[in-house]
Amino acid sequence: PKNIITKAPTAELRDNQTDQDSLPEYDVLDDILYKLIEEEISVKDIIKSGHDKQWVTKIQNLLYISEYKRRQAPPGVKISSKNFGKDRRYPITNNFRDKS
Repeated sequence: PKNIITKAPTAELRDNQTDQDSLPEYDVLDDILYKLIEEEISVKDIIKSGHDKQWVTKIQNLLYISEYKRRQAPPGVKISSKNFGKDRRYPITNNFRDKS
C-alpha cells in the first residue's frame, strides 16, 4: 500500500507519535551520526560545520546512553568502516561524554 511509503516514520511507542517529534530530519540525523561514528569528529567541530548545537549534543547523548544495549546484543554484521562491537566502544559506567 502507498501509505506504507508515505507514512511518517515512528517507533510507535505512543499514539500519534512520529520520529520527527524528537529527532531532526533524517538527512540531518544521518550526517551527524556519520560524523560522530564513522569520522570520529568532535561535537565542537560538527557544530562548527553548521549543525545545530542542541541536535548534535542530543544525538551524541542518545548514542552514549544506548551503549549498554549494544553490549547486550549479539554481534552484528559489519556494514561500514566502523562497527559498534569492536571498532567503537565507550565506557557505560562512568558517564563518559565528549565535552568539546
